[in-house]
Amino acid sequence: MADFNWSRFEVRITVKASPRDLYKAWSTRKGMEQWFLRMSEYKKSDGTLRAPNEDVEPGDTYRWLWHGYPDDTVETGSILDCNGKDQLKFKFGTAGDCIVNIKTEEGENIVELTQENIPTDEAGMKNYHLGCKTGWTFYLANLKSLMEGGIDLRNKNEKIHRVINS
Repeated sequence: MADFNWSRFEVRITVKASPRDLYKAWSTRKGMEQWFLRMSEYKKSDGTLRAPNEDVEPGDTYRWLWHGYPDDTVETGSILDCNGKDQLKFKFGTAGDCIVNIKTEEGENIVELTQENIPTDEAGMKNYHLGCKTGWTFYLANLKSLMEGGIDLRNKNEKIHRVINS
């Protein structure tokens, strides 16, 4: 495993939804709270909050809370880049950078997430490479589930621990 690249990974999933709807799922507070987060707060560079349906822009910052976790489990970071249609890049706290690409291949829409610049010390390999890849795999499946069938797979009970859906 010495030649394994612990500094990055990629996860992809097909989703039967329009590229615009998939982009909005990542670029807005309302979208992120639909499939991923309990609370997604985006602030403009001047410190004002973005409206729930307003797309993020480069330089925005975020504060995220998850279902199944108390309020002290919070992630903060910034939007590094986005193009308003099919790509978004954000600083994922100390876990590296995430790039979301929405693509069409063989007639199918694909959400592709790459996490890179992951610290390669033991904690980074365990918590960020393995842990984040597991988390993103679940949350992308939840995005697909909600977009295609309306079923939210997230555990929303803070008292239930050690489950893959939170």
